[in-house]
Amino acid sequence: MSAPALLDNSYYEQACDQAIAMCDGNLRSTIKALIMANEYLEAELEELRAAIAAGCIPETSRSWTRGKSGAA
Repeated sequence: MSAPALLDNSYYEQACDQAIAMCDGNLRSTIKALIMANEYLEAELEELRAAIAAGCIPETSRSWTRGKSGAA
């Protein structure tokens, strides 16, 4: 990531505004939703790590790999 990209907060400002708007301006609800989303993503990451450690490729990873490579 380049230095100018790190200094440009407009993306994050827009994302914050959008998240708050989605929660009808309620900051507590916004924070709660973000915490819940983060916990969900952490659980997904842990499942992927466990599958990789077991030598498996989860279905979602295979479809992502297939889609990125263009192979069917």
